[in-house]
Order: sequence, then C-alpha cells, then structure tokens
Amino acid sequence: MHDTLFQPLKLGAIEAKNRIFMAPLTRGRSTQPGSIPNEMMATYYGQRSGAGLIISEATGISVEGSGWFAAPGVWSDAQTEGWKLTTEAVHEAGGKIVLQLWHMGRLVHPDFLGGEPPVSASATKAPDHAHTPNGRKPHEPARGLDKDEIPRVVEDYRRAAENAKKAGFDGVQLHGANGYLVDQFLRDSTNLRDDEYGGSPENRTRFMREVLEALIDVWGADRVGIRLSPNGETQGCDDSDPAATFGAAARVIEELGLGFLELREAGPDGTFGATDVPKQSPMIRQIYSGPLILNSDYDAATAVADIEAGRCDAVSFGRPYISNPDLAERIRVGAGWAPNTNIPKSWYLPGPAGYIDYPTMEEEKAA
Repeated sequence: MHDTLFQPLKLGAIEAKNRIFMAPLTRGRSTQPGSIPNEMMATYYGQRSGAGLIISEATGISVEGSGWFAAPGVWSDAQTEGWKLTTEAVHEAGGKIVLQLWHMGRLVHPDFLGGEPPVSASATKAPDHAHTPNGRKPHEPARGLDKDEIPRVVEDYRRAAENAKKAGFDGVQLHGANGYLVDQFLRDSTNLRDDEYGGSPENRTRFMREVLEALIDVWGADRVGIRLSPNGETQGCDDSDPAATFGAAARVIEELGLGFLELREAGPDGTFGATDVPKQSPMIRQIYSGPLILNSDYDAATAVADIEAGRCDAVSFGRPYISNPDLAERIRVGAGWAPNTNIPKSWYLPGPAGYIDYPTMEEEKAA
C-alpha cells in the first residue's frame, strides 16, 4: 500500500531515499549560553535518519534574529562545530539533512536583544506572547528595517549558509513561513513599506529573492530550498490576496531554480493554525516545476493519496517524528500509524525526556 512513499526522489543535487521527510521541529535543546548544538541533538537526529530528508529545526542566523530560548544558532564558530556532531551522526546512519535558516523578525522579544526593539519589514507588533528567558511576556513593537540595513541582514543569511556548509549539511532551507521575517516581508498585513520592498506582490518578494540569491551563491540552487505557509494567518501575519502574493513568490522560486519547495498548509480541521483560507498548492504546482513537499496533519494514507494524485512529490511529517524515531520503517512494515504518542509538555523542555527516549520497534521487541 505504501510503496509510493519508498520511491527515491531527486531534490536538485540531493538524493532522498524515500518520500517520508522529517519536518522542521523546534525542540529547544541546545546548550546555553551560546545556543550551541550538542551530542544529545546529534543522537536525536541520528535516530531519525530513516527519513528521506531531515529538515532541521529552525536555526538562528544571528543574535538579532534569535528569540526562542535554547533554540540553536549557526552564526558562531562554536555553533558550527557543534552542528558537525549532528551531520556526522545522520550521515553515518545513511541519512540526509539540510539546515533551516531562521530570522524571527518582530517575534524576537527585546529581552533577547539587550532591550533593543526587534526588526521587521515595517513597524508593527505581533500579537500574543513571547517565551523569554524571564518567562512569558507580551510582544513589543518592532522597528522597520531601513533600506540600507537590508544588505546587512542578507549577509547574515549568507554567513549562516557558509557555516552550514562547513558543518557538513547537505543543503539549506530558508524559513519563509509561519510569520517570521521573510513572511513578514511577503504578506501585506506586516509589510507596509512604500519603497521597492513593499507595495506590489512582486516588490514584497524582493527581500526573499535577495536572501535566496545569497544562499545560492554559497550552495548552488540545487542545494537550496524554502518553506512557505501560503494560506491563513500565522502569528498575526496574514495576506489579503494569498494567490497573488504566493503566486509571485512561486515565480521567483521557479526563476531561481531552487532544489525544493515545502509548503505548510493548514486546513479547516488542522491541529495547528486551522483556517478556511483555500490551500494554494494547486496554483503553486502550476508555477514551480521542481519537487514540492507538503506538510500539515498528514498520515501515511493521505500522503500516498496526494503523491499518487500528483499534488506533491513528498510529504514532511512533524509531530509523528517526535515520538516515532523510526517512523519510515514503521510505515514500511505496516506497524500502524505513528503508535507512540508524543507529550506536548516535553516538546521544549531541557534534557533527554521526551526527546531521545522514544523507542524504536527493535527496542520495543527487546524490552
């Protein structure tokens, strides 16, 4: 039944052994201070190397862009060295892994910035609260980036991509989804600019394009991907015409020849970010000719259905991979859909509990 999921897939220069991908999942286990990847993280990713491709947790490109306590970074030498533990573990287990590059924009609380305001496309304020080292606090107003600051931010992405290469990753993915900085530039609820980075959908894709071009300079287009969330509101970031906005984004991605595109698409019954806004993947599929990965509330059967129908080429699974490190093997042998249930309260806790202690099938048999 699931043979479709075990066909190899070429993502530019990356050869995925199957179409069961691991979605990016923030877990908050890096070593503090310094946001340094560690041996425990290497164990976690190594356990999940049966995925056709692992997309790493969102990883800060700079101090300015990092506003999640204990999330890892990739701007320092120590962080780069720390990530080598993970890439070596994944490669030794026969897997492939790309690093997701993250700037949180207005979602960084000033507590992370020595009291300075966060930056965004425009001077706006995110709703709800930030999780800071000092507890939950309301988000505070961001300042809009001056036009002459944008090249500096693009260079931060470039430097992070260079460090990802030094660390041994197979490529990089730009985090352009979920209301973070790239998304803040793309969508008209958060991009209120009147210069060449704002206004029309084409102008609002300019920042995304410049960042992607920097990543391509480092890696080549065939080892660069992007994640978008083209339908519905996320963390206060929304768009009045998602078809126009994300059609323009898809045209840039096609023009640049990216190796892969991942879309997080919630539905009306979604368990995260439920929305009635139509999914944009059918339209995007008509524009972007490369490998398309879909994500959000899939199980094995619905993944097979969408791949066989031509709606996508692979599916990325998030929460099922938290508690089922050998998810691909469980699907292959028909062992039931993701039988280990994850515990949400352990998602972001420090330590191994709820992180590297979920058993594989072989471990269950041996117990």
